[in-house]
Amino acid sequence: MTTDFTQDFFSLLGLPRAFALDTERLDHAWRTAAAEVHPDRHASRPEAEKRVALMMATRVNEAYQTLKNPVNRGRYLLSLQGVDTGEETNTSMPADFLMAQMEWRESIEDARDSGEVEALDALSARLRDEMRERVAELAVALDTAPDLDAAALLVRKLRFLEKLEQEIGDAIESLLG
Repeated sequence: MTTDFTQDFFSLLGLPRAFALDTERLDHAWRTAAAEVHPDRHASRPEAEKRVALMMATRVNEAYQTLKNPVNRGRYLLSLQGVDTGEETNTSMPADFLMAQMEWRESIEDARDSGEVEALDALSARLRDEMRERVAELAVALDTAPDLDAAALLVRKLRFLEKLEQEIGDAIESLLG
């Protein structure tokens, strides 16, 4: 069992440090690492070794949860390079992006107020397309033509889009529930 708590999440799972990840490879790497450090495999060991196994299992799961989500993976890669995305403090966005956010919110509110689940579903599909485009741009900004400032902005944009996705889900749930 590896007990190097200083390894980054990519190294911990034996993956290349890149934004573009093969999700099947990520899943396999996680299952393999999780099986190796699972606390049940160390039940007969001394207490100190059991604690280490539990801490490693927690770290392996944290690595998997971080790397499987593109926004979290982008944020993590930026943090490894010393870049803070500033999501909590830097809310400046290009004007066209902010206008689009307002339009999205108005459309969500209109569909919710009208009880139009189909319209919310359509908005959700459009939003997923928008997010896929931003994720593709993030891959370029991190892997192909590195631009850390652009990558940080894209992570912030994706966080906004994730919040919109949650709003749509909440609106649908309120109409169906």
